[in-house]
Amino acid sequence: MNRQDYRAYDALIEPVRRTAQVWRLLMGLILVAGVYLLCNQMFFQFLGTMLGPGALDFFVSASGGNSPVRMLVLLGTFGFMTLGVAVAVRVAHSRGITSVFGDFRETRRQFLDVLIVLVVLNAAIFVLPPWGMGGDLVPNLDFGTWMLLLPLSAGAVLVQVSAEEILFRGYIQQQLAARFRARAIWLLVPALLFGLGHYMPLEAGPNATLIALWAVMFGVLMADLTARSGTLGPAIAVHFINNFAALLLISLPDTLSGLSLYVTPFSMEDSDTLRAWLPVDFALMFISWLGARLALRR
Repeated sequence: MNRQDYRAYDALIEPVRRTAQVWRLLMGLILVAGVYLLCNQMFFQFLGTMLGPGALDFFVSASGGNSPVRMLVLLGTFGFMTLGVAVAVRVAHSRGITSVFGDFRETRRQFLDVLIVLVVLNAAIFVLPPWGMGGDLVPNLDFGTWMLLLPLSAGAVLVQVSAEEILFRGYIQQQLAARFRARAIWLLVPALLFGLGHYMPLEAGPNATLIALWAVMFGVLMADLTARSGTLGPAIAVHFINNFAALLLISLPDTLSGLSLYVTPFSMEDSDTLRAWLPVDFALMFISWLGARLALRR
């Protein structure tokens, strides 16, 4: 990849250079974590006060995402992460949260362009080949209930994926790109942190490392899209489609199935079956990245 590929990113990070010191980034990450944890604690304490301690246990139990209400709450709390980034960029870098996104109109246009291409692409993948999941899909939510919840569910997924993109491909990547010229640093470091956040040895067992590596590669591809486009729009669109499919259409019947229409005939504990599907999931991720790049050429 030559430097021409990332010209749009140079314009995005230029205003960031004046406050690109590493100590500022570290202070900002502490602020993000502090705001996120504090707001979560206050929010769940509020729920406990309003609904009683039994209701609080309902929301924070280990099986947190296996009901619609729990899942909506879980996804919605990612908004506190976005709030944390907003506080961090203001306090540590004297700029507003909008600077993380890039130009608003361009962000929105690129988001919609990529979203449309990926919806068509995923629909074609779903209906054309004779896909199977090692058995019949298991119905989860009633279709009427699923449709009724869909606006809230989709909005909650958008909150979740936007928060992760704002933090990893927005704030962290921008600050590193403004400080270091070596692409390997600002492409890989946020992706490695993203992968670390997806390392779940208790839930995923022997597949935990593979899933974390999947997340690292996803982070690298989203970093590339952000650098090519100069906005967070494409990365948010790809992440949204990915999580919409995984959380709202067909999910694993473990802890994040509360809003899905179907669940797979295997669970996270079926390590061999899950491992066999990881290359397929990786291929779909790569195809989505290519589709997003195609959309950006329009």
